[in-house]
Amino acid sequence: MPDASQQLIDALEWRYATKVFDGQRQIDAATWSTLERSLLLTASSYGLQPWKFLVITDAAIRAELRPHSWNQSQITDCSHLVVLLKKRQITAADADQLIQATASTRGIEASALDGYRQMIQVDLIDGPRSQIIGQWSANQVYIALGNLLTSAALLGVDTCAIEGFSPPEYDRILGLETGDYQSCVVCACGYRSQDDKYASLSKVRYGADRLIEHR
Repeated sequence: MPDASQQLIDALEWRYATKVFDGQRQIDAATWSTLERSLLLTASSYGLQPWKFLVITDAAIRAELRPHSWNQSQITDCSHLVVLLKKRQITAADADQLIQATASTRGIEASALDGYRQMIQVDLIDGPRSQIIGQWSANQVYIALGNLLTSAALLGVDTCAIEGFSPPEYDRILGLETGDYQSCVVCACGYRSQDDKYASLSKVRYGADRLIEHR
């Protein structure tokens, strides 16, 4: 078995923001199920998981989304398109749901988590961060995006994270305008085309001497 550390670095060296997908290659069901599981296992602040993940394989929907995505071909040519949604608000009901789920999963009384429940209330529901909760939720969603990119690379699946799209138009097309969640970022997943010139380009990354500091 290859060294796990080297396997991780090799996967990260291999991945890149895929510009041209092979529209004929599809991610198999078992691999995609693993990637969905990786999304569900993503860490989040307080464990609140303020997101949903729309997996879009319907060609008609993707064709409708493409003009609102700077006409990027990845939208229609990838195997699976994931629209990562952020929660518009964090409410008392969200906090209660988390407490009940935690108590049930860990076999404890919900009352044992009263202090934790109060922390969420004071911070995200009543506190100053409630005024910027959309940005807080987006920060959490980007953790999920990073997890998806890395997990996909380890499985040999190509990805392209996409911010070049119109969230309001996505919300309109996907019926999200009045819901609890709204579009945040998009990720195309599939397999690179042999015609993608970007696949062979050297990765440009600053060195540790510039970006990592030990104290």
